Amino acid sequence: MPEMMGTRKIAIAVSVNGTLHEGLVEPRRLLADFLREDLGFTGTHLGCEHGVCGACTVLLDGSTVRSCLLFAVQASGRTVMTIEGLAAPDGSLHPIQAAFWEEHGLQCGFCTPGFLMTTYELLQANTKPSEDEIPAPMSTTSNCPDCCTRRCCAVRTRTRESRASIRVRPGACQVSLPC
Repeated sequence: MPEMMGTRKIAIAVSVNGTLHEGLVEPRRLLADFLREDLGFTGTHLGCEHGVCGACTVLLDGSTVRSCLLFAVQASGRTVMTIEGLAAPDGSLHPIQAAFWEEHGLQCGFCTPGFLMTTYELLQANTKPSEDEIPAPMSTTSNCPDCCTRRCCAVRTRTRESRASIRVRPGACQVSLPC
Protein backbone atom coordinates (compact mmCIF):
# COMPACT_ATOMS: atom_id res chain seq x y z
CA MET A 1 0.00 0.00 0.00
CA PRO A 2 1.56 3.33 -1.02
CA GLU A 3 2.19 5.75 1.82
CA MET A 4 -0.16 8.71 1.74
CA MET A 5 1.18 12.27 1.99
CA GLY A 6 1.41 13.33 5.60
CA THR A 7 0.34 9.99 7.04
CA ARG A 8 1.86 9.64 10.45
CA LYS A 9 2.77 6.15 11.63
CA ILE A 10 3.20 5.06 15.21
CA ALA A 11 5.57 2.37 16.43
CA ILE A 12 3.83 -0.40 18.35
CA ALA A 13 4.94 -3.60 20.05
CA VAL A 14 2.33 -6.28 20.67
CA SER A 15 2.78 -9.79 22.02
CA VAL A 16 0.63 -12.04 19.84
CA ASN A 17 0.34 -15.69 20.80
CA GLY A 18 3.50 -15.42 22.87
CA THR A 19 5.68 -13.71 20.24
CA LEU A 20 6.54 -10.01 20.31
CA HIS A 21 5.66 -8.21 17.07
CA GLU A 22 6.77 -4.67 16.33
CA GLY A 23 5.57 -2.47 13.54
CA LEU A 24 4.63 0.96 12.31
CA VAL A 25 0.92 1.56 11.92
CA GLU A 26 -1.35 4.43 11.08
CA PRO A 27 -3.25 5.56 14.18
CA ARG A 28 -6.53 4.56 12.52
CA ARG A 29 -5.45 0.99 11.67
CA LEU A 30 -7.76 -1.53 13.29
CA LEU A 31 -6.35 -4.33 15.41
CA ALA A 32 -8.15 -6.86 13.18
CA ASP A 33 -6.41 -5.47 10.09
CA PHE A 34 -3.03 -5.40 11.84
CA LEU A 35 -3.45 -9.03 12.91
CA ARG A 36 -4.70 -10.25 9.53
CA GLU A 37 -2.81 -8.15 7.01
CA ASP A 38 0.40 -7.20 8.77
CA LEU A 39 1.01 -10.31 10.88
CA GLY A 40 -0.82 -12.99 8.87
CA PHE A 41 -3.19 -14.18 11.63
CA THR A 42 -6.07 -14.72 9.23
CA GLY A 43 -8.09 -16.83 11.68
CA THR A 44 -9.37 -13.52 13.04
CA HIS A 45 -12.32 -12.99 10.72
CA LEU A 46 -14.09 -9.77 9.81
CA GLY A 47 -17.85 -10.04 9.54
CA CYS A 48 -19.99 -7.03 10.33
CA GLU A 49 -17.10 -4.68 11.23
CA HIS A 50 -19.40 -3.13 13.84
CA GLY A 51 -18.60 -5.44 16.77
CA VAL A 52 -21.91 -7.25 16.61
CA CYS A 53 -21.14 -10.62 15.02
CA GLY A 54 -18.05 -11.51 17.09
CA ALA A 55 -16.14 -13.17 14.25
CA CYS A 56 -13.16 -10.94 15.06
CA THR A 57 -13.05 -11.89 18.76
CA VAL A 58 -9.56 -12.18 20.27
CA LEU A 59 -8.26 -12.07 23.82
CA LEU A 60 -6.57 -8.85 24.89
CA ASP A 61 -4.77 -9.32 28.20
CA GLY A 62 -6.99 -12.34 28.81
CA SER A 63 -10.37 -10.74 28.06
CA THR A 64 -12.37 -11.07 24.87
CA VAL A 65 -12.55 -7.99 22.68
CA ARG A 66 -13.79 -7.25 19.21
CA SER A 67 -10.65 -6.56 17.21
CA CYS A 68 -12.68 -4.66 14.60
CA LEU A 69 -13.49 -2.03 17.25
CA LEU A 70 -9.97 -1.45 18.57
CA PHE A 71 -7.11 0.39 17.00
CA ALA A 72 -3.81 -1.48 16.79
CA VAL A 73 -2.14 1.29 18.81
CA GLN A 74 -4.47 0.46 21.71
CA ALA A 75 -2.91 -3.02 21.86
CA SER A 76 0.66 -1.73 22.06
CA GLY A 77 2.43 -3.06 25.13
CA ARG A 78 -0.29 -5.65 25.69
CA THR A 79 -0.84 -9.34 24.94
CA VAL A 80 -3.17 -10.67 22.28
CA MET A 81 -4.25 -14.25 21.77
CA THR A 82 -5.83 -15.17 18.45
CA ILE A 83 -7.44 -18.43 17.41
CA GLU A 84 -4.03 -19.52 16.07
CA GLY A 85 -2.69 -19.29 19.63
CA LEU A 86 -5.31 -21.69 20.97
CA ALA A 87 -3.76 -24.80 19.41
CA ALA A 88 -0.64 -26.37 20.87
CA PRO A 89 2.75 -25.46 19.37
CA ASP A 90 2.84 -28.88 17.66
CA GLY A 91 -0.46 -28.04 15.93
CA SER A 92 -2.63 -30.39 17.97
CA LEU A 93 -6.07 -29.09 18.78
CA HIS A 94 -6.90 -27.42 22.07
CA PRO A 95 -9.57 -29.39 23.99
CA ILE A 96 -12.17 -26.76 23.12
CA GLN A 97 -11.33 -27.05 19.41
CA ALA A 98 -11.46 -30.85 19.67
CA ALA A 99 -14.89 -30.72 21.34
CA PHE A 100 -16.27 -28.45 18.62
CA TRP A 101 -14.84 -30.86 16.03
CA GLU A 102 -16.32 -33.91 17.75
CA GLU A 103 -19.73 -32.23 18.00
CA HIS A 104 -19.60 -31.20 14.31
CA GLY A 105 -19.82 -27.60 15.41
CA LEU A 106 -17.88 -26.02 12.58
CA GLN A 107 -20.83 -25.24 10.26
CA CYS A 108 -19.38 -22.90 7.62
CA GLY A 109 -16.55 -22.06 10.03
CA PHE A 110 -16.70 -18.29 9.65
CA CYS A 111 -17.81 -17.51 13.19
CA THR A 112 -16.12 -20.52 14.82
CA PRO A 113 -12.97 -18.63 15.94
CA GLY A 114 -15.09 -16.12 17.85
CA PHE A 115 -17.02 -18.89 19.58
CA LEU A 116 -13.84 -20.74 20.48
CA MET A 117 -12.22 -17.64 21.96
CA THR A 118 -15.40 -16.76 23.88
CA THR A 119 -15.62 -20.32 25.24
CA TYR A 120 -11.94 -20.19 26.20
CA GLU A 121 -12.47 -16.99 28.18
CA LEU A 122 -15.55 -18.45 29.88
CA LEU A 123 -13.59 -21.51 30.99
CA GLN A 124 -10.67 -19.44 32.22
CA ALA A 125 -13.04 -17.67 34.60
CA ASN A 126 -15.22 -20.65 35.50
CA THR A 127 -13.95 -24.15 34.79
CA LYS A 128 -17.25 -25.79 35.71
CA PRO A 129 -20.05 -23.45 34.68
CA SER A 130 -23.62 -24.60 35.22
CA GLU A 131 -25.96 -25.13 32.28
CA ASP A 132 -27.48 -21.73 33.01
CA GLU A 133 -24.09 -19.98 32.94
CA ILE A 134 -23.02 -21.28 29.53
CA PRO A 135 -25.56 -19.64 27.20
CA ALA A 136 -25.17 -16.13 28.62
CA PRO A 137 -21.76 -15.35 27.11
CA MET A 138 -22.71 -17.10 23.90
CA SER A 139 -26.00 -15.27 23.40
CA THR A 140 -24.64 -11.84 24.25
CA THR A 141 -21.80 -12.39 21.79
CA SER A 142 -23.73 -14.26 19.16
CA ASN A 143 -20.67 -14.51 16.95
CA CYS A 144 -22.80 -15.12 13.89
CA PRO A 145 -23.77 -12.79 11.13
CA ASP A 146 -27.50 -12.70 10.48
CA CYS A 147 -27.04 -14.97 7.46
CA CYS A 148 -25.75 -17.77 9.72
CA THR A 149 -28.56 -17.59 12.23
CA ARG A 150 -31.10 -17.74 9.41
CA ARG A 151 -29.37 -20.69 7.74
CA CYS A 152 -28.21 -22.95 10.53
CA CYS A 153 -29.30 -21.65 13.92
CA ALA A 154 -25.62 -21.60 14.79
CA VAL A 155 -26.07 -19.82 18.11
CA ARG A 156 -28.03 -22.77 19.50
CA THR A 157 -25.57 -25.21 17.94
CA ARG A 158 -22.54 -23.32 19.27
CA THR A 159 -23.95 -23.31 22.77
CA ARG A 160 -24.21 -27.12 22.52
CA GLU A 161 -20.56 -27.34 21.49
CA SER A 162 -19.56 -25.07 24.36
CA ARG A 163 -21.33 -27.42 26.74
CA ALA A 164 -19.62 -30.37 25.06
CA SER A 165 -16.19 -28.80 25.43
CA ILE A 166 -16.83 -28.56 29.15
CA ARG A 167 -18.46 -31.98 29.46
CA VAL A 168 -16.01 -33.88 27.27
CA ARG A 169 -12.93 -32.36 28.82
CA PRO A 170 -13.71 -31.07 32.32
CA GLY A 171 -10.99 -28.84 33.67
CA ALA A 172 -8.94 -29.10 30.48
CA CYS A 173 -9.03 -25.36 30.00
CA GLN A 174 -7.23 -24.50 33.21
CA VAL A 175 -4.26 -23.16 31.32
CA SER A 176 -2.60 -19.79 31.39
CA LEU A 177 -2.33 -17.65 28.31
CA PRO A 178 0.75 -18.42 26.24
CA CYS A 179 2.00 -14.83 26.33
